[in-house]
Amino acid sequence: MNRRIRPPAVAGSFYPDDPTALAAAVDAFLGPAPTGEAPPKAIIAPHAGYIYSGPIAGSAYGRLRPVRNVVTRVVLIGPAHRVPVAGLAVSGADAFATPLGDVPIDGAARTAALALPAVEVSDEAHAREHSLEVHLPFLQRVLARFAILPLVVGDAEPDEVVAVLERLWGGPETCIVASTDLSHYHDHATAAAHDRRTAEAIVARAVARIGDRDACGARSVRGLLEVARRRGLGVRLVDLRSSGDTAGPQDRVVGYGAFTVG
Repeated sequence: MNRRIRPPAVAGSFYPDDPTALAAAVDAFLGPAPTGEAPPKAIIAPHAGYIYSGPIAGSAYGRLRPVRNVVTRVVLIGPAHRVPVAGLAVSGADAFATPLGDVPIDGAARTAALALPAVEVSDEAHAREHSLEVHLPFLQRVLARFAILPLVVGDAEPDEVVAVLERLWGGPETCIVASTDLSHYHDHATAAAHDRRTAEAIVARAVARIGDRDACGARSVRGLLEVARRRGLGVRLVDLRSSGDTAGPQDRVVGYGAFTVG
C-alpha cells in the first residue's frame, strides 16, 4: 500500500529547504535545557518564518531536551490561515514530510479525535497551512522517535478544543504544542505593551482576557489553558519578543511568545 505523504508547503520560504542548513538553523535556535526546571507537558510557541520567530520558538523547544527519549507522541494544534474549518480538522495523510525526513501520523490518536463531533478530516485545510509545519523541524531535532497528530483549528467552540485536548492528553509520552503568534502589525512600542498584557493573561490562565486579535492561535491557546487550569498546571513565560527585535522593521511588527505548561 502506498503511504500518503503531505509534502512541505513552506520549506524554502519560512525555513531552509536544505537539510543541512535547516538542521544547523534549528540547532542554533535551541538553547540548552535549564537546570532545576521540570520538563513541560505542553508548550506554546510561534509559527512565523524562522528569521523572525525561530529564536523565540527555540527557547521553548529547548525545554524538551530532557524528554528526548520519553515523548513519543506530539499533539500539534494551531490556527487555520488559508482554508475555513468549522471546528477542528485532522489530516488524512500517513505522514508529514520536511527536509529532515517524514514524521508519521499517530493513527490511533486520529481515530480518537475523530470520535468527537467537532473533528473532521480535511486534507485541504492542511495542504498549505504553515502554522503546524514550521514546528516539525524543531521537534525532529529535539525528540528521538515520535508521531504527531496535527490539528487545524477553525471556528471551534472553547469546549470543543478542550474536549479534543482532554481526550489526547495522555501521560509522559505525550506533549502538546499550541502554535500561535501574538499581535499583528502594530508599531514596536504598541506591540510590546499589547503582547505583555497577553503574556500576563496566558501565565495567569485568564482565558477570558485573551481575544482573537491578541493571538492568531487564540482558540488553541485558550483550550490548552483551560485544560491546564483544570489539571492544576502552571504556565511560565520563557521569551517575549517581536519581529522588530529579531529581523524586521519597527513600524509594523508581529509579536511572538514562548511559554511552557507543567
